[in-house]
Formats: sequence, C-alpha cells, structure tokens
Amino acid sequence: MTGRWRSAAERERDAEVAALTPDYQAEIARGTDRFFEPRRDTCPACEGDRLEVWVTGADLVQLKPGEFTLERCAGCGHVFQNPRLTPEGLGFYYRDFYDGHGAGAAEAVFAGKAEPYHDRARMVRPFTTPKRWLDVGSGHAHFCRGAREILPDTTFDGLDQGAAIEDAATLGWIDRAYRGEFPEFAAELRGQYDVLSMHHYLEHTRDPWAELDLAADVLPDGGFLLIELPDPECRLGRRLGRYWMPWFQPQHQHMMPIGNLKKALADRGLTPVAEQRAEADQGNDLTLSSYLFLATLAPRSPTPWRPRKARLAGLRGAAVWTVGIPWLVLASLLDRTVNRRMVRKHDRGNAYRVLARKEAA
Repeated sequence: MTGRWRSAAERERDAEVAALTPDYQAEIARGTDRFFEPRRDTCPACEGDRLEVWVTGADLVQLKPGEFTLERCAGCGHVFQNPRLTPEGLGFYYRDFYDGHGAGAAEAVFAGKAEPYHDRARMVRPFTTPKRWLDVGSGHAHFCRGAREILPDTTFDGLDQGAAIEDAATLGWIDRAYRGEFPEFAAELRGQYDVLSMHHYLEHTRDPWAELDLAADVLPDGGFLLIELPDPECRLGRRLGRYWMPWFQPQHQHMMPIGNLKKALADRGLTPVAEQRAEADQGNDLTLSSYLFLATLAPRSPTPWRPRKARLAGLRGAAVWTVGIPWLVLASLLDRTVNRRMVRKHDRGNAYRVLARKEAA
C-alpha cells in the first residue's frame, strides 16, 4: 500500500519506464496542439455543414495528455474526430499501445473470449466456404486463430502495421503475415482472396472510404467483404459520454452509422447480403465504462508519459479499487441482464457487422 515493495516484474517495468521517460517528457513539453490539423467545417462523409459537438474526451486508456472532440453531422449521422490528429499525432498516441510498453496489456485484451471471433466466421458460412481469407488490421491475429476452429480448411492471412502480426505467423495463427499498411500491398493482393475482413479497423483510418475503394479493387467478382464497426447509434453512447469505450479517443477517427456504410459499399459494387446488430454487441458497456472511470481516479501503474506517482498513491489506489472491484462486478451483472435485454429489444448494441458481396462489373 505504501508502494515500497516491488516484484521482479514491477522492477522490470519501472526500469522500462525510466528508459522511455526522457523522450516522452521532451515531446510533452512541446505541447500537444501541434498534433492536430485545422478544424474542418464540413462533414467528410457528405460535405454537409450542420455539425454538432457529440463527445469531448481524453485518452482514458493510456492517459497520454490531450483533449479530443468528436462531432456529428446532423445530415447523415457520421461521427468524426474534429479537429483530426495529424499522422505525427497518431504516431504519438499509438506508440507503446499495441507494441512496446503496452504490448502486454493489448495482448491480454485481444486474447479474451473466442466467441466473437467464432461468430464472425459463422456469418460467412451460409454464403461461401472460403479458400483464402485476408484479415486487414489483424493486430495480434486472434480472430484468425479463432476462425480456424470454425473454418478449418480455410487459409488465413493477416495484415497489420505492428510487429505482432509477424509473431502471429511464427506461432502458426496465420499462414502469412503482411506487415505494413493496406495500400502498400493492394497490387500484390488483387484477386488472391475470396474473403476480406476488416474488424474494428475502418474507424482507425484517416480515410475509410479510400480503404473501401481498395477492398473493392482487391476482391475478385463474387468475393466477400466482412466489416465490423462500433455503432455510433448505440443508445448508451451518449449516456455514458466520454467513458463509453467505443468512442476510444484519440484512436477512433470515424464512426460510421450502418446505413452510411451499406450505401458506401453499394456505391463500390459491393452488395450487402447480411447484417448483425444485436448479435455483434460485445456485452461490456457498463463494465468498461466503470473501469475507465476508476482508472482515471487511480491509475494502476506508472508510464513513461506519466512516470511520477502522487504521494500516497498506493493508499488512494487501494481505497478506489476496494470500492471499485465490487462496482465492476455489479456492472458486469447489469451488462449480462439489463443491458443485454435492451440490446435485444432494440436490435442495437455497441457494434454491428455487415457482409457484402462484390458483383461482376
């Protein structure tokens, strides 16, 4: 409670924090305003000018400094970060999240329940038995690992910018790893896969419509594109405000309503053939929002961008989490009962899936 005793793992973590701290402190001293582009006055989806502030928030996961705003277009419902981060800004906030200092935490999250991965694979089975499947934005490739259990005869490959995608190939979770950005490999990938998937990928991109253009070009006629996205029309999104996990600032750049996505797909010759809304809900809104709130009161460990603990931080943390853990248990129970019933009743949860087929030109 006083923070004096350290396990071997904690001592290793403290040494890593100490090594990374000088560079982070130098960057933070220069301010975070330089990480933003000028605010735009029109919607990037429809060019409408009726914009309203939807959510303002901070980095509640890593607790890096900065304030972020999501605005909503009153015309088409598209929600987007405004002002948007520059590529340099994205690099700052992504650093040490999926790789580096935060790799262990990210791995623990993605290595959770396999059921959502199974459900995604099952969504495709009524329409095709794919020979080759490419997962774009595959991260640690946990989806591919889980999907193999449903489609054992399918070859699964993964594409991502992080080093974890190469580790996944070494572990045998995917057959081939493409490390980099989707546009870099588009010409090489054209016509090679009968299914492409983008699970919680488009919301991270600076131009999701360009990514859909590439997907339509890469797929052969009759191929399928499976997309899963956070649902900005979720009833709890506004009620939980900045603590609703799918807003996930500053990483999420665009939040597309399902109607907008289906129209964008159709405009590119991709016909939606199936969708899931309640079935795609991850059943954790109240639990994760509670955790984010508690973690802002009492962060669990120091980081290179927040290395110093307040005096008696151990005592404060013990007090917050003594109350907080029962709170999290209650929130989990509410997610499994009340929240689940509401999702099923309104057929709308915190995510949705759309499967589309590419038609012959």
